[in-house]
Amino acid sequence: MNSLTRPVLPLLAASAVLLAATPAQDSRLTLLDAMSSELSRNQQQLKLQSHEPPYFMSYQLKDYAQEVVAARYGAVFLDDGYRERRLYVDTRVGDYAFDSSVEEGLEFSFSTKGTSYTSRKEGPLDDSPLALRTALWLITDEKYKSALFQFLKKKGEDVYSVEDPKRPASFTKEKASSFVQPPVANPFNRERWVKLSREVSAQFNAHPEIFDSEVRVTSDKVTRLFVSTEGTRLVTEETLYGLHVTAVTRAPDGQLLDDSRDFYAPTEAGLPDDERVRAAAVKVIEELLALRQAPAIDPYSGPAILAPEASGVLFHETVGHRLEGDRQDGDNEGKTFKGQIGKLVLPAFLSIHDDPSQRALAGEPLNGYYLYDEEGVKGQRVTLVEKGVLRNYLLGRRPVDGFLNSNGHGRSQGTLKPVARMANLMVESTRQVSDAKLKQMLIDEAKRQNKPYGLIIRDITGGNTNTSSYGYQAFKGVPRMVYRVDVKTGKESLVRGVEIVGTPLSAVNRIMATGEKRGIFNGFCGAESGNVPVSTVAPAALLQEIELQRAVEGKDRPPILPSPTTLQASPAREKP
Repeated sequence: MNSLTRPVLPLLAASAVLLAATPAQDSRLTLLDAMSSELSRNQQQLKLQSHEPPYFMSYQLKDYAQEVVAARYGAVFLDDGYRERRLYVDTRVGDYAFDSSVEEGLEFSFSTKGTSYTSRKEGPLDDSPLALRTALWLITDEKYKSALFQFLKKKGEDVYSVEDPKRPASFTKEKASSFVQPPVANPFNRERWVKLSREVSAQFNAHPEIFDSEVRVTSDKVTRLFVSTEGTRLVTEETLYGLHVTAVTRAPDGQLLDDSRDFYAPTEAGLPDDERVRAAAVKVIEELLALRQAPAIDPYSGPAILAPEASGVLFHETVGHRLEGDRQDGDNEGKTFKGQIGKLVLPAFLSIHDDPSQRALAGEPLNGYYLYDEEGVKGQRVTLVEKGVLRNYLLGRRPVDGFLNSNGHGRSQGTLKPVARMANLMVESTRQVSDAKLKQMLIDEAKRQNKPYGLIIRDITGGNTNTSSYGYQAFKGVPRMVYRVDVKTGKESLVRGVEIVGTPLSAVNRIMATGEKRGIFNGFCGAESGNVPVSTVAPAALLQEIELQRAVEGKDRPPILPSPTTLQASPAREKP
Protein backbone atom coordinates (compact mmCIF):
# COMPACT_ATOMS: atom_id res chain seq x y z
CA MET A 1 0.00 0.00 0.00
CA ASN A 2 1.35 3.42 -0.98
CA SER A 3 0.20 6.63 0.66
CA LEU A 4 0.55 10.39 0.34
CA THR A 5 0.09 12.63 3.36
CA ARG A 6 0.55 16.21 4.44
CA PRO A 7 1.82 15.89 8.02
CA VAL A 8 5.54 15.93 8.66
CA LEU A 9 7.02 12.50 9.26
CA PRO A 10 9.97 12.26 11.67
CA LEU A 11 13.22 11.34 10.00
CA LEU A 12 14.96 10.24 13.17
CA ALA A 13 14.67 7.24 15.44
CA ALA A 14 13.28 7.85 18.89
CA SER A 15 16.52 6.63 20.44
CA ALA A 16 18.71 9.29 18.82
CA VAL A 17 20.89 11.27 21.20
CA LEU A 18 21.32 14.97 21.73
CA LEU A 19 24.58 16.29 20.32
CA ALA A 20 26.16 19.23 18.57
CA ALA A 21 25.71 20.50 15.03
CA THR A 22 26.61 18.79 11.75
CA PRO A 23 30.38 18.50 11.07
CA ALA A 24 32.23 21.02 8.98
CA GLN A 25 33.31 20.46 5.40
CA ASP A 26 36.84 19.18 6.19
CA SER A 27 35.39 16.53 8.51
CA ARG A 28 33.02 15.42 5.79
CA LEU A 29 35.87 14.90 3.33
CA THR A 30 37.94 13.09 5.96
CA LEU A 31 35.08 10.66 6.51
CA LEU A 32 34.51 10.34 2.76
CA ASP A 33 38.16 9.36 2.30
CA ALA A 34 37.83 6.78 5.09
CA MET A 35 34.79 5.29 3.35
CA SER A 36 36.67 5.17 0.04
CA SER A 37 39.66 3.47 1.66
CA GLU A 38 37.57 0.76 3.28
CA LEU A 39 35.59 0.28 0.08
CA SER A 40 38.80 -0.14 -1.93
CA ARG A 41 40.19 -2.65 0.59
CA ASN A 42 37.04 -4.78 0.38
CA GLN A 43 36.90 -4.51 -3.40
CA GLN A 44 40.43 -5.82 -3.73
CA GLN A 45 40.49 -8.47 -1.01
CA LEU A 46 36.97 -9.60 -0.05
CA LYS A 47 36.41 -13.12 -1.37
CA LEU A 48 35.27 -16.40 0.17
CA GLN A 49 37.36 -19.39 -0.96
CA SER A 50 36.46 -20.33 -4.55
CA HIS A 51 33.29 -18.25 -4.66
CA GLU A 52 32.70 -15.04 -6.56
CA PRO A 53 33.85 -11.75 -5.05
CA PRO A 54 31.51 -8.73 -5.06
CA TYR A 55 31.28 -7.02 -8.44
CA PHE A 56 29.70 -3.87 -7.02
CA MET A 57 29.67 -2.19 -3.60
CA SER A 58 28.54 1.17 -2.29
CA TYR A 59 28.67 2.85 1.11
CA GLN A 60 26.32 5.56 2.30
CA LEU A 61 26.43 7.54 5.52
CA LYS A 62 23.55 9.81 6.50
CA ASP A 63 24.04 12.35 9.26
CA TYR A 64 20.67 13.47 10.65
CA ALA A 65 20.14 16.60 12.73
CA GLN A 66 16.65 17.57 13.87
CA GLU A 67 15.17 20.34 15.99
CA VAL A 68 11.53 20.39 17.04
CA VAL A 69 9.22 22.60 19.08
CA ALA A 70 5.56 21.72 19.66
CA ALA A 71 2.91 23.46 21.74
CA ARG A 72 -0.67 22.68 22.77
CA TYR A 73 -3.22 24.72 24.72
CA GLY A 74 -0.80 27.62 24.96
CA ALA A 75 2.07 25.64 26.50
CA VAL A 76 5.17 23.94 25.11
CA PHE A 77 4.89 20.14 25.14
CA LEU A 78 8.06 19.32 23.20
CA ASP A 79 11.34 21.16 22.86
CA ASP A 80 14.13 18.89 21.70
CA GLY A 81 17.05 18.28 19.36
CA TYR A 82 18.50 15.05 17.97
CA ARG A 83 21.54 13.84 16.08
CA GLU A 84 22.43 10.43 14.65
CA ARG A 85 24.38 8.81 11.83
CA ARG A 86 23.12 5.82 9.85
CA LEU A 87 24.96 3.50 7.44
CA TYR A 88 23.76 1.67 4.34
CA VAL A 89 25.92 -0.89 2.54
CA ASP A 90 25.04 -2.40 -0.84
CA THR A 91 27.11 -5.48 -1.77
CA ARG A 92 26.31 -7.42 -4.94
CA VAL A 93 27.64 -10.76 -6.22
CA GLY A 94 27.39 -11.83 -9.86
CA ASP A 95 27.32 -9.21 -12.59
CA TYR A 96 25.11 -6.41 -13.90
CA ALA A 97 23.06 -8.88 -15.97
CA PHE A 98 22.32 -11.30 -13.11
CA ASP A 99 23.21 -10.67 -9.51
CA SER A 100 22.32 -11.47 -5.92
CA SER A 101 19.76 -8.70 -5.42
CA VAL A 102 16.39 -9.63 -3.94
CA GLU A 103 13.42 -7.61 -2.77
CA GLU A 104 13.69 -5.75 0.51
CA GLY A 105 13.18 -8.02 3.50
CA LEU A 106 14.01 -11.32 1.75
CA GLU A 107 17.70 -11.49 2.64
CA PHE A 108 18.58 -14.70 4.48
CA SER A 109 15.02 -15.84 3.95
CA PHE A 110 16.00 -19.55 4.15
CA SER A 111 19.18 -19.46 6.19
CA THR A 112 19.62 -19.55 9.94
CA LYS A 113 23.40 -19.69 9.84
CA GLY A 114 25.66 -16.98 11.12
CA THR A 115 25.16 -13.86 13.20
CA SER A 116 23.70 -10.88 11.38
CA TYR A 117 25.44 -7.58 11.90
CA THR A 118 23.48 -5.91 9.11
CA SER A 119 20.98 -4.67 11.68
CA ARG A 120 23.77 -2.56 13.15
CA LYS A 121 23.28 0.47 10.99
CA GLU A 122 24.56 3.17 13.33
CA GLY A 123 27.60 5.20 12.34
CA PRO A 124 29.95 6.85 14.83
CA LEU A 125 28.92 10.32 15.93
CA ASP A 126 32.55 11.22 16.51
CA ASP A 127 34.49 12.07 13.34
CA SER A 128 36.64 8.97 13.75
CA PRO A 129 37.81 7.44 10.44
CA LEU A 130 38.89 4.24 12.22
CA ALA A 131 35.53 3.78 13.96
CA LEU A 132 33.68 4.44 10.71
CA ARG A 133 35.82 1.97 8.75
CA THR A 134 35.35 -0.67 11.44
CA ALA A 135 31.57 -0.28 11.39
CA LEU A 136 31.56 -0.52 7.58
CA TRP A 137 33.91 -3.52 7.62
CA LEU A 138 31.61 -5.53 9.87
CA ILE A 139 28.46 -4.73 7.88
CA THR A 140 30.22 -5.37 4.56
CA ASP A 141 31.38 -8.81 5.68
CA GLU A 142 27.84 -9.84 6.59
CA LYS A 143 26.36 -8.25 3.47
CA TYR A 144 28.80 -10.18 1.28
CA LYS A 145 27.91 -13.49 2.91
CA SER A 146 24.23 -12.70 2.51
CA ALA A 147 24.70 -11.67 -1.14
CA LEU A 148 26.66 -14.85 -1.92
CA PHE A 149 23.95 -16.97 -0.31
CA GLN A 150 21.22 -15.23 -2.31
CA PHE A 151 23.21 -15.46 -5.56
CA LEU A 152 23.66 -19.23 -5.25
CA LYS A 153 20.00 -19.59 -4.27
CA LYS A 154 18.83 -17.57 -7.28
CA LYS A 155 21.00 -19.61 -9.63
CA GLY A 156 19.45 -22.76 -8.22
CA GLU A 157 15.93 -21.43 -8.66
CA ASP A 158 16.68 -20.73 -12.30
CA VAL A 159 16.69 -24.49 -12.90
CA TYR A 160 12.94 -24.54 -12.24
CA SER A 161 12.07 -21.33 -14.11
CA VAL A 162 11.12 -20.91 -17.75
CA GLU A 163 13.77 -18.92 -19.58
CA ASP A 164 12.62 -15.38 -20.26
CA PRO A 165 14.50 -13.78 -23.18
CA LYS A 166 13.13 -10.38 -22.11
CA ARG A 167 14.23 -10.68 -18.50
CA PRO A 168 15.84 -7.33 -17.65
CA ALA A 169 19.28 -7.08 -16.12
CA SER A 170 19.64 -7.00 -12.35
CA PHE A 171 21.40 -3.64 -12.09
CA THR A 172 22.16 -0.68 -14.32
CA LYS A 173 25.72 0.37 -15.06
CA GLU A 174 26.17 4.09 -14.48
CA LYS A 175 28.92 6.63 -15.07
CA ALA A 176 30.83 7.78 -12.02
CA SER A 177 29.83 11.10 -10.47
CA SER A 178 31.87 13.36 -8.23
CA PHE A 179 30.22 16.18 -6.32
CA VAL A 180 30.87 17.93 -3.02
CA GLN A 181 28.18 20.37 -1.98
CA PRO A 182 29.22 23.30 0.21
CA PRO A 183 27.91 23.10 3.77
CA VAL A 184 24.30 24.28 4.15
CA ALA A 185 23.36 26.32 7.21
CA ASN A 186 20.39 25.14 9.26
CA PRO A 187 19.65 27.81 11.87
CA PHE A 188 16.76 27.31 14.25
CA ASN A 189 15.44 30.35 16.11
CA ARG A 190 14.21 28.37 19.08
CA GLU A 191 13.18 31.45 21.06
CA ARG A 192 10.92 32.66 18.24
CA TRP A 193 9.32 29.29 17.61
CA VAL A 194 8.68 28.60 21.29
CA LYS A 195 7.00 31.99 21.68
CA LEU A 196 4.96 31.67 18.47
CA SER A 197 3.85 28.10 19.06
CA ARG A 198 2.64 29.05 22.54
CA GLU A 199 0.69 32.04 21.24
CA VAL A 200 -0.89 30.31 18.25
CA SER A 201 -1.80 27.13 20.12
CA ALA A 202 -3.54 29.31 22.71
CA GLN A 203 -5.88 30.63 20.00
CA PHE A 204 -7.72 27.30 20.10
CA ASN A 205 -8.50 27.66 23.83
CA ALA A 206 -11.39 29.99 23.02
CA HIS A 207 -13.15 27.19 21.14
CA PRO A 208 -13.85 24.24 23.47
CA GLU A 209 -15.53 22.34 20.62
CA ILE A 210 -12.00 21.84 19.26
CA PHE A 211 -10.75 19.47 21.92
CA ASP A 212 -7.19 18.94 20.67
CA SER A 213 -4.72 20.99 18.65
CA GLU A 214 -1.01 21.44 18.10
CA VAL A 215 1.47 23.87 16.59
CA ARG A 216 4.70 22.13 15.58
CA VAL A 217 7.88 23.59 14.07
CA THR A 218 10.65 21.30 12.81
CA SER A 219 14.06 21.59 11.23
CA ASP A 220 15.57 18.52 9.53
CA LYS A 221 19.02 18.37 7.99
CA VAL A 222 20.52 15.35 6.25
CA THR A 223 24.21 15.30 5.30
CA ARG A 224 24.85 12.36 2.98
CA LEU A 225 28.23 10.82 2.06
CA PHE A 226 28.26 8.23 -0.73
CA VAL A 227 31.00 6.21 -2.44
CA SER A 228 30.83 3.27 -4.85
CA THR A 229 33.19 0.91 -6.63
CA GLU A 230 32.17 2.57 -9.91
CA GLY A 231 34.07 5.64 -8.70
CA THR A 232 31.21 7.83 -7.50
CA ARG A 233 31.99 10.18 -4.61
CA LEU A 234 29.23 12.44 -3.30
CA VAL A 235 28.66 14.82 -0.43
CA THR A 236 25.21 16.42 -0.37
CA GLU A 237 23.25 18.32 2.24
CA GLU A 238 19.49 18.78 2.35
CA THR A 239 17.44 20.85 4.79
CA LEU A 240 13.68 20.88 5.24
CA TYR A 241 11.75 23.08 7.64
CA GLY A 242 8.14 22.41 8.51
CA LEU A 243 5.45 24.36 10.34
CA HIS A 244 2.17 22.59 11.09
CA VAL A 245 -1.03 23.88 12.65
CA THR A 246 -3.42 20.99 13.31
CA ALA A 247 -6.68 20.60 15.23
CA VAL A 248 -9.34 17.97 15.91
CA THR A 249 -13.03 18.08 16.79
CA ARG A 250 -16.10 15.85 16.60
CA ALA A 251 -19.37 16.43 14.82
CA PRO A 252 -22.55 16.01 16.90
CA ASP A 253 -23.00 12.54 15.34
CA GLY A 254 -19.56 11.46 16.59
CA GLN A 255 -17.53 11.73 13.37
CA LEU A 256 -13.93 12.73 14.00
CA LEU A 257 -12.94 15.82 12.01
CA ASP A 258 -9.44 17.16 11.56
CA ASP A 259 -7.94 20.11 9.72
CA SER A 260 -4.49 21.60 9.31
CA ARG A 261 -2.27 24.10 7.60
CA ASP A 262 1.16 22.80 6.62
CA PHE A 263 4.12 24.86 5.43
CA TYR A 264 7.46 23.53 4.14
CA ALA A 265 10.61 25.39 3.12
CA PRO A 266 14.29 24.56 2.52
CA THR A 267 15.31 27.52 4.72
CA GLU A 268 14.06 28.89 8.02
CA ALA A 269 13.48 32.27 6.36
CA GLY A 270 11.13 30.56 3.91
CA LEU A 271 8.63 29.68 6.63
CA PRO A 272 5.62 32.02 6.96
CA ASP A 273 5.79 35.10 9.17
CA ASP A 274 3.97 35.22 12.50
CA GLU A 275 0.86 36.95 11.19
CA ARG A 276 0.38 34.37 8.47
CA VAL A 277 0.65 31.56 11.02
CA ARG A 278 -1.95 33.22 13.25
CA ALA A 279 -4.22 33.66 10.25
CA ALA A 280 -3.76 29.99 9.39
CA ALA A 281 -4.92 29.01 12.87
CA VAL A 282 -8.00 31.22 12.50
CA LYS A 283 -8.80 29.52 9.19
CA VAL A 284 -8.45 26.05 10.73
CA ILE A 285 -10.81 27.06 13.54
CA GLU A 286 -13.38 28.48 11.10
CA GLU A 287 -13.29 25.39 8.89
CA LEU A 288 -13.64 22.93 11.77
CA LEU A 289 -16.57 24.82 13.28
CA ALA A 290 -18.21 24.89 9.85
CA LEU A 291 -17.57 21.16 9.33
CA ARG A 292 -19.22 20.36 12.69
CA GLN A 293 -22.43 21.93 11.41
CA ALA A 294 -22.19 20.59 7.86
CA PRO A 295 -24.50 17.70 6.94
CA ALA A 296 -23.08 14.25 6.23
CA ILE A 297 -24.03 13.19 2.72
CA ASP A 298 -24.77 9.78 1.28
CA PRO A 299 -22.37 7.94 -1.05
CA TYR A 300 -22.17 9.71 -4.40
CA SER A 301 -21.39 8.85 -8.00
CA GLY A 302 -21.35 11.72 -10.46
CA PRO A 303 -19.38 14.69 -11.77
CA ALA A 304 -16.94 16.55 -9.54
CA ILE A 305 -14.25 19.20 -9.68
CA LEU A 306 -11.01 18.44 -7.85
CA ALA A 307 -9.20 21.63 -6.87
CA PRO A 308 -5.51 21.71 -7.86
CA GLU A 309 -4.10 20.08 -4.71
CA ALA A 310 -6.79 17.38 -4.72
CA SER A 311 -6.18 16.82 -8.43
CA GLY A 312 -2.47 16.39 -7.71
CA VAL A 313 -3.20 13.69 -5.14
CA LEU A 314 -5.39 11.92 -7.72
CA PHE A 315 -2.55 11.81 -10.27
CA HIS A 316 -0.01 10.80 -7.63
CA GLU A 317 -2.08 7.81 -6.52
CA THR A 318 -3.64 6.69 -9.80
CA VAL A 319 -0.78 7.27 -12.25
CA GLY A 320 2.48 8.18 -10.50
CA HIS A 321 2.88 5.03 -8.39
CA ARG A 322 2.03 2.82 -11.35
CA LEU A 323 4.81 4.39 -13.42
CA GLU A 324 7.52 3.55 -10.88
CA GLY A 325 9.98 1.21 -12.58
CA ASP A 326 10.14 -1.40 -9.83
CA ARG A 327 6.41 -2.01 -10.28
CA GLN A 328 6.79 -3.16 -13.89
CA ASP A 329 8.49 -6.49 -13.16
CA GLY A 330 7.86 -7.41 -9.53
CA ASP A 331 6.22 -10.80 -9.10
CA ASN A 332 3.59 -9.31 -6.80
CA GLU A 333 2.92 -6.15 -8.80
CA GLY A 334 -0.17 -5.39 -10.88
CA LYS A 335 2.02 -4.00 -13.74
CA THR A 336 -0.69 -1.60 -14.91
CA PHE A 337 1.47 0.12 -17.51
CA LYS A 338 3.90 -2.64 -18.46
CA GLY A 339 4.24 -2.93 -22.24
CA GLN A 340 2.28 0.29 -22.80
CA ILE A 341 5.18 2.49 -23.99
CA GLY A 342 4.05 4.42 -27.08
CA LYS A 343 0.36 3.80 -26.40
CA LEU A 344 -2.38 6.23 -25.38
CA VAL A 345 -2.99 5.77 -21.65
CA LEU A 346 -4.50 9.15 -20.66
CA PRO A 347 -6.63 11.79 -22.37
CA ALA A 348 -4.61 13.38 -25.19
CA PHE A 349 -4.69 16.83 -23.59
CA LEU A 350 -2.69 15.66 -20.56
CA SER A 351 1.09 15.40 -20.12
CA ILE A 352 3.04 14.36 -17.01
CA HIS A 353 6.68 14.66 -16.08
CA ASP A 354 8.69 14.31 -12.89
CA ASP A 355 11.55 16.67 -12.12
CA PRO A 356 13.59 16.33 -8.90
CA SER A 357 15.94 19.08 -10.13
CA GLN A 358 13.25 21.78 -9.79
CA ARG A 359 13.55 23.44 -6.37
CA ALA A 360 10.54 25.77 -6.59
CA LEU A 361 7.58 26.74 -8.77
CA ALA A 362 6.41 30.35 -8.91
CA GLY A 363 8.37 31.04 -5.75
CA GLU A 364 6.87 28.16 -3.74
CA PRO A 365 9.35 25.46 -2.65
CA LEU A 366 8.88 21.89 -3.84
CA ASN A 367 9.45 19.09 -1.32
CA GLY A 368 10.65 16.59 -3.94
CA TYR A 369 13.82 18.49 -4.88
CA TYR A 370 17.19 16.73 -4.61
CA LEU A 371 20.54 16.64 -6.45
CA TYR A 372 21.43 12.93 -6.40
CA ASP A 373 19.28 9.96 -5.49
CA GLU A 374 20.12 7.31 -2.87
CA GLU A 375 21.89 5.20 -5.51
CA GLY A 376 24.34 7.94 -6.45
CA VAL A 377 22.63 8.97 -9.72
CA LYS A 378 21.85 12.59 -10.55
CA GLY A 379 18.14 13.41 -10.34
CA GLN A 380 16.80 14.00 -13.86
CA ARG A 381 13.66 15.42 -15.43
CA VAL A 382 11.75 12.62 -17.12
CA THR A 383 8.73 12.89 -19.41
CA LEU A 384 6.36 10.11 -18.39
CA VAL A 385 3.26 10.89 -20.45
CA GLU A 386 3.27 13.17 -23.50
CA LYS A 387 -0.14 14.21 -24.86
CA GLY A 388 -1.68 11.12 -23.34
CA VAL A 389 1.00 8.73 -24.69
CA LEU A 390 3.23 6.79 -22.29
CA ARG A 391 6.90 7.62 -22.91
CA ASN A 392 8.93 6.50 -19.90
CA TYR A 393 8.99 5.24 -16.33
CA LEU A 394 10.47 6.50 -13.09
CA LEU A 395 13.71 4.53 -12.88
CA GLY A 396 16.25 3.66 -10.24
CA ARG A 397 19.06 1.20 -10.88
CA ARG A 398 16.74 -1.75 -11.37
CA PRO A 399 16.34 -1.89 -15.18
CA VAL A 400 13.02 -2.15 -16.99
CA ASP A 401 12.62 -3.79 -20.40
CA GLY A 402 13.69 -1.17 -22.95
CA PHE A 403 15.26 1.17 -20.37
CA LEU A 404 18.80 0.25 -19.38
CA ASN A 405 19.78 3.25 -17.25
CA SER A 406 18.52 5.04 -14.17
CA ASN A 407 17.01 8.50 -14.43
CA GLY A 408 17.86 9.29 -10.82
CA HIS A 409 14.65 8.27 -9.03
CA GLY A 410 16.01 5.59 -6.66
CA ARG A 411 14.84 6.90 -3.29
CA SER A 412 14.50 5.72 0.28
CA GLN A 413 14.16 6.88 3.85
CA GLY A 414 17.04 6.22 6.20
CA THR A 415 18.77 2.91 5.50
CA LEU A 416 15.95 1.19 3.61
CA LYS A 417 16.72 -0.27 0.19
CA PRO A 418 16.06 2.33 -2.54
CA VAL A 419 13.36 1.79 -5.16
CA ALA A 420 12.07 3.99 -7.97
CA ARG A 421 9.88 6.73 -6.50
CA MET A 422 8.28 10.02 -7.46
CA ALA A 423 9.87 13.37 -6.61
CA ASN A 424 8.13 16.42 -8.13
CA LEU A 425 5.25 15.05 -10.24
CA MET A 426 3.90 17.72 -12.60
CA VAL A 427 0.73 17.59 -14.66
CA GLU A 428 0.16 19.84 -17.69
CA SER A 429 -2.99 20.29 -19.74
CA THR A 430 -3.89 21.85 -23.10
CA ARG A 431 -7.64 21.79 -22.38
CA GLN A 432 -7.81 24.65 -19.90
CA VAL A 433 -10.80 26.77 -18.93
CA SER A 434 -11.44 29.44 -16.31
CA ASP A 435 -12.69 28.50 -12.84
CA ALA A 436 -16.11 29.95 -13.67
CA LYS A 437 -16.32 27.95 -16.89
CA LEU A 438 -15.19 24.77 -15.11
CA LYS A 439 -17.98 25.22 -12.54
CA GLN A 440 -20.54 25.78 -15.30
CA MET A 441 -19.34 22.62 -17.05
CA LEU A 442 -19.82 20.77 -13.74
CA ILE A 443 -23.40 22.00 -13.49
CA ASP A 444 -24.14 21.15 -17.11
CA GLU A 445 -22.76 17.63 -16.72
CA ALA A 446 -24.73 17.08 -13.49
CA LYS A 447 -27.91 18.14 -15.30
CA ARG A 448 -27.14 15.80 -18.18
CA GLN A 449 -26.78 12.94 -15.71
CA ASN A 450 -29.99 13.99 -13.90
CA LYS A 451 -28.08 14.71 -10.72
CA PRO A 452 -29.46 17.33 -8.32
CA TYR A 453 -25.95 18.51 -7.57
CA GLY A 454 -22.27 18.17 -8.45
CA LEU A 455 -19.33 18.32 -6.06
CA ILE A 456 -16.27 20.52 -5.66
CA ILE A 457 -13.44 19.08 -3.56
CA ARG A 458 -11.38 22.07 -2.50
CA ASP A 459 -8.98 20.49 -0.03
CA ILE A 460 -7.65 17.00 0.67
CA THR A 461 -5.61 15.38 3.41
CA GLY A 462 -3.93 12.74 1.24
CA GLY A 463 -4.59 9.35 -0.26
CA ASN A 464 -3.37 5.80 -0.75
CA THR A 465 -3.40 3.15 -3.44
CA ASN A 466 -2.84 -0.56 -3.99
CA THR A 467 -0.55 -1.49 -6.89
CA SER A 468 -0.04 -5.16 -6.05
CA SER A 469 -1.39 -8.12 -7.98
CA TYR A 470 -3.30 -9.33 -4.97
CA GLY A 471 -6.41 -7.44 -3.93
CA TYR A 472 -7.97 -4.80 -6.15
CA GLN A 473 -6.27 -2.14 -8.24
CA ALA A 474 -7.88 0.78 -6.46
CA PHE A 475 -7.15 4.10 -4.80
CA LYS A 476 -8.66 6.21 -2.06
CA GLY A 477 -8.50 9.91 -1.32
CA VAL A 478 -9.42 11.63 1.94
CA PRO A 479 -11.12 14.95 1.10
CA ARG A 480 -11.40 17.57 3.79
CA MET A 481 -13.47 20.43 2.35
CA VAL A 482 -16.22 19.16 0.02
CA TYR A 483 -18.91 21.45 -1.40
CA ARG A 484 -22.22 20.45 -2.95
CA VAL A 485 -23.14 22.62 -5.96
CA ASP A 486 -26.89 22.93 -6.59
CA VAL A 487 -27.56 22.55 -10.32
CA LYS A 488 -30.47 25.05 -10.22
CA THR A 489 -28.87 27.91 -8.33
CA GLY A 490 -25.13 27.17 -8.44
CA LYS A 491 -25.04 27.68 -4.67
CA GLU A 492 -22.23 25.89 -2.85
CA SER A 493 -22.80 24.27 0.55
CA LEU A 494 -20.25 22.49 2.74
CA VAL A 495 -20.77 18.76 3.36
CA ARG A 496 -18.78 16.01 5.06
CA GLY A 497 -18.55 12.28 5.66
CA VAL A 498 -17.25 10.88 2.34
CA GLU A 499 -14.03 9.49 0.83
CA ILE A 500 -12.95 9.30 -2.82
CA VAL A 501 -12.62 5.74 -4.13
CA GLY A 502 -12.23 4.19 -7.55
CA THR A 503 -10.13 2.29 -10.04
CA PRO A 504 -7.12 4.25 -11.35
CA LEU A 505 -7.45 4.18 -15.13
CA SER A 506 -11.20 4.64 -15.03
CA ALA A 507 -10.86 7.76 -12.88
CA VAL A 508 -8.18 9.65 -14.83
CA ASN A 509 -9.70 8.83 -18.21
CA ARG A 510 -12.92 10.54 -17.17
CA ILE A 511 -11.25 13.95 -16.90
CA MET A 512 -13.19 16.33 -19.17
CA ALA A 513 -11.19 19.55 -18.74
CA THR A 514 -8.82 21.31 -16.36
CA GLY A 515 -8.45 24.73 -14.81
CA GLU A 516 -5.89 27.31 -15.86
CA LYS A 517 -3.94 27.58 -12.61
CA ARG A 518 -1.80 24.82 -11.13
CA GLY A 519 -1.51 24.21 -7.40
CA ILE A 520 1.14 22.50 -5.27
CA PHE A 521 0.64 19.68 -2.79
CA ASN A 522 3.71 19.29 -0.58
CA GLY A 523 3.84 16.24 1.64
CA PHE A 524 5.43 12.85 2.28
CA CYS A 525 4.89 9.66 0.29
CA GLY A 526 5.04 6.32 2.08
CA ALA A 527 5.92 3.08 0.30
CA GLU A 528 8.19 0.07 0.76
CA SER A 529 11.35 2.20 0.85
CA GLY A 530 9.94 4.46 3.56
CA ASN A 531 8.61 8.00 3.69
CA VAL A 532 10.17 10.46 1.27
CA PRO A 533 9.32 14.14 0.67
CA VAL A 534 7.37 14.72 -2.54
CA SER A 535 5.35 17.34 -4.39
CA THR A 536 2.57 17.18 -6.92
CA VAL A 537 1.77 20.08 -9.23
CA ALA A 538 -1.52 19.96 -11.10
CA PRO A 539 -4.45 22.09 -12.28
CA ALA A 540 -8.02 21.67 -11.10
CA ALA A 541 -9.73 18.80 -12.93
CA LEU A 542 -13.36 18.17 -13.86
CA LEU A 543 -14.19 14.47 -13.76
CA GLN A 544 -17.24 13.19 -15.58
CA GLU A 545 -17.75 10.70 -12.81
CA ILE A 546 -16.19 10.09 -9.44
CA GLU A 547 -17.28 7.78 -6.67
CA LEU A 548 -17.41 8.76 -3.03
CA GLN A 549 -18.08 6.24 -0.29
CA ARG A 550 -19.18 6.95 3.23
CA ALA A 551 -16.29 7.69 5.57
CA VAL A 552 -15.81 5.76 8.78
CA GLU A 553 -18.57 6.85 11.12
CA GLY A 554 -17.32 7.70 14.56
CA LYS A 555 -19.61 7.07 17.50
CA ASP A 556 -17.28 8.10 20.31
CA ARG A 557 -18.60 10.69 22.68
CA PRO A 558 -16.74 13.96 22.91
CA PRO A 559 -15.22 14.74 26.34
CA ILE A 560 -17.96 14.65 29.00
CA LEU A 561 -16.81 17.69 30.97
CA PRO A 562 -16.07 21.02 29.30
CA SER A 563 -12.44 21.92 28.71
CA PRO A 564 -10.66 23.69 31.58
CA THR A 565 -10.09 26.55 29.14
CA THR A 566 -13.79 27.44 29.48
CA LEU A 567 -13.26 28.06 33.18
CA GLN A 568 -10.91 30.91 32.36
CA ALA A 569 -13.66 32.69 30.47
CA SER A 570 -16.24 32.12 33.25
CA PRO A 571 -14.39 31.30 36.47
CA ALA A 572 -16.51 29.72 39.19
CA ARG A 573 -17.01 31.75 42.33
CA GLU A 574 -15.10 30.50 45.29
CA LYS A 575 -17.25 29.34 48.20
CA PRO A 576 -16.71 31.26 51.41
